[in-house]
Amino acid sequence: MARSPSFTIGIEEEYLLVDRETLALSDAPQALMDQCTEALGEQVSPEFLRCQVEIGTGVCRTIDEARTDLKRLRETVAELAGRHGLAPLAVSCHPTARWRDQHHTDKERYNVLEHDLAGVARRLLISGMHVHVGIEDEDLRIDLMSQASYFLPHMLALSCSSPFWQGQDTGLSSYRLTIFDNLPRTGLPPVFHAWAEYQRSLDAIVRTGAIEDGSKVWWDLRPSARFPTVEVRICDNSPRLEHALTVAALFQATMRMLWRLRMRNQRWRVYDRFLVGENRWRAQRYGMAEGLIDFGRGEVLPYAQLIEEWIELVAEDAEALGCMAEVAAARDIVESGNGADRQRAIRAGELEVSGDEDKAMAAVIRAMMDEFTADL
Repeated sequence: MARSPSFTIGIEEEYLLVDRETLALSDAPQALMDQCTEALGEQVSPEFLRCQVEIGTGVCRTIDEARTDLKRLRETVAELAGRHGLAPLAVSCHPTARWRDQHHTDKERYNVLEHDLAGVARRLLISGMHVHVGIEDEDLRIDLMSQASYFLPHMLALSCSSPFWQGQDTGLSSYRLTIFDNLPRTGLPPVFHAWAEYQRSLDAIVRTGAIEDGSKVWWDLRPSARFPTVEVRICDNSPRLEHALTVAALFQATMRMLWRLRMRNQRWRVYDRFLVGENRWRAQRYGMAEGLIDFGRGEVLPYAQLIEEWIELVAEDAEALGCMAEVAAARDIVESGNGADRQRAIRAGELEVSGDEDKAMAAVIRAMMDEFTADL
């Protein structure tokens, strides 16, 4: 019998730092980064922009382990940032900041990135969440990745947290993805049928010197360049810790479900990228509000119905992994709204009271500051 993957889980989050008084983005002082490194070691690092900081959990066997580690990371960053008059936000776009006012981190990797991507890189005032699930066998990693692409729009819809850009409501629930899609080697992953096929394609680009390795491939879902994992990258940041854990648990349970089907000589249908891309756009534009296309039925279904079917689909796997409570909590996000929905509701509420756009956006930022620590 084939050996089961470990299905370990790891979560990476990128935070934006704001001044607690002015609510504007602020570069991370070197003293803050030194303190974070002293407290968290390699689990914290600078990001492309100076106003960002990235954290990553360890390799966790269960979602409970991930919760403990992520809670510690969020608590530490929030406490240390507070010493410098700053606060972290786990949102994918600051509601009012302008990208022209930001500067990239002076680090070789980021200097090369800025040079290679030019003006595209300078607009990258965005942050995201990445979730790794351990799949040790390389061919199995590719096989499950191709099937899992179907669920990427569903994950995005649940996590959207970037409706505003430079003080304007974009009309989108994930404007972050609009910015990120300007980069090369992004979007839905190609369909590969074996690890060797993926490696040949990657090597063809690496040999030219265009990129040094797979870490410069930024698909929505990819084999990690550093770990024996499948890494989902489509998600916006979740302002609340528990919502981030729900998104991560759904991905972990979905990967196990696809493996379980394989063990029963079954598999999820691999739909054309054109079709999955339409759902990706619907999630990017509307979040959960307008539903997604069920290609089997040939119709758009309400997201609330899709989430119930998704929970039922992975229930056996969530139970086996010990994350049923987190998976079921997706219903709470549908009920209360994703990050984008909540931000819009806060803005609308303040506008109704004061009629002042600046106060409305300030209320959004303060609420996201509060949500960062709400579950700690």
